[in-house]
Amino acid sequence: MRKPAFLQPRVLKLAIMSALSPAYTTKFPAEPFEPIPEFRGRPRYDADRCIGCGACAQVCPSKCIEVIDEPAAEPPRRTLVQHFDACIMCGQCARYCPTDTGIRMSTDWDTAGFRPEDFEERVEKELVLCEVCGDVLAPVAQLEWLAAKLGPVAFANPALALQAGKPLGYTEQSVQNPAADILRQDRMAIACPRCRRQAAWAA
Repeated sequence: MRKPAFLQPRVLKLAIMSALSPAYTTKFPAEPFEPIPEFRGRPRYDADRCIGCGACAQVCPSKCIEVIDEPAAEPPRRTLVQHFDACIMCGQCARYCPTDTGIRMSTDWDTAGFRPEDFEERVEKELVLCEVCGDVLAPVAQLEWLAAKLGPVAFANPALALQAGKPLGYTEQSVQNPAADILRQDRMAIACPRCRRQAAWAA
């Protein structure tokens, strides 16, 4: 006849070892959970280092990052909205960020909330519009980052050169009304690629 489980030597041995050994689990929720540094939680934007390029939205497999351009606003702005209730914490946004610091993976694991706003993180960046046609060109922070990254080579690009000169006070942006013809002088303007190409043909 088989003995009851509490009388079997193997079971008694495991019970005594378990009673004398330290706990393997934490005392959550009585004590806060401290994840290890390598824990991959939700991604977080750094508003000061994000350049608003939208690369994170392009590589996000779950499409949880939304890019909203408002060229008619004053000033024109781009808003990056991260819906982390749809985020799968894959880390592609942080991996392909051009600045490597605009968005980073954190150890935040508790993403509970009660309102839709509790699952959103927003970053707003001022936009630069094409001075010829008025279309969206890029965020100001992106052009400034490119100019600083390229150094003196940036002055080979009129848009980067003019944008880099704004803090010095010798250039200013004035969006013109869309014109039927693109003139030669439009080559020295903060222009989109299409208008730069048409200005080169006009020259």
